Amino acid sequence: MLKSVRIFLKVVELGSFSKAAKVLNMAPSSVTRAIDNLEYELKSELFKRSTRQLLLTDKGYIFLEGASNLVSNCDSILMSMTDSHKEPEGNLRVSVFESFGRLSVCPIIPEFLKKYPKIAIEIELENKVVDLAGENIDLAIRIGTPKDSSLKFCNIIPNHTFVCASPDYLSKNDNIEKPEDLSLHNCLLLNQERQRTYWHFKKNRRNTKVLVSGNLKSKGGTPLLEAALCGLGVVQLSNWIVSDYVKSGQLVVCLRDWEPLLNEQSSGSVYAVYKQGIYKNPIIRLFLDYLVEKTHNKLLHRTW
Repeated sequence: MLKSVRIFLKVVELGSFSKAAKVLNMAPSSVTRAIDNLEYELKSELFKRSTRQLLLTDKGYIFLEGASNLVSNCDSILMSMTDSHKEPEGNLRVSVFESFGRLSVCPIIPEFLKKYPKIAIEIELENKVVDLAGENIDLAIRIGTPKDSSLKFCNIIPNHTFVCASPDYLSKNDNIEKPEDLSLHNCLLLNQERQRTYWHFKKNRRNTKVLVSGNLKSKGGTPLLEAALCGLGVVQLSNWIVSDYVKSGQLVVCLRDWEPLLNEQSSGSVYAVYKQGIYKNPIIRLFLDYLVEKTHNKLLHRTW
């Protein structure tokens, strides 16, 4: 049955019997037969089939979540039973928001795979919250504060932010000596889908916020970083985005006496979430430990 369940998950993922057969290196008739046998064993129809599209039935949706957990737990059991000295192997599906994925995760994957050549990684860069069970994701990396109590999570790094601008921009515009000065500058903004954008600051026990505006908004930090490097304006971005550019002198930290925050309370953290399986997937821990080590080594530390 387990083999049929794996075939079922691949059909759901690709939305087609023929595509699943190609990926699994099977004859389309064999995939069809596996699904037929699975439906017979479950005494339930899993798919609504037509010449144009393939849709899950209500029972199919119910089975999907359980099937994902079944395969994940089975893989974890097999891994936990292997010799601890054996070279790690298996598959890992990772979902990570675009800017952190491109700047912090993607650069370390080649090193990780060279170290563990029997591990295969599938990564998706997307600025949305994914359903780990529904989309068969092993590990998701997000920013903010964990909310879903049904998932396990661990913090990767605190999401401290810095207000920065290029030397060229600062040489051509008014000085930024206090947070209120930012209202006179072109600020490059993370799009929070609000009519007004405030930047928050903390100094000792004093908190303040400043209404800022500018000619560029983005849901991800990468476009804002590129614009700041080109001298377009002032940006508030996370440590892991700007650290290399501050160290190289391409960006200059402003308002060093103040701690910038993404909201009134804090800037949250970069954290990883994964499903609460009965059995642990050692590849997840292996990858997270590697990511934490490499990311912490690159961070910009406040020395002022």
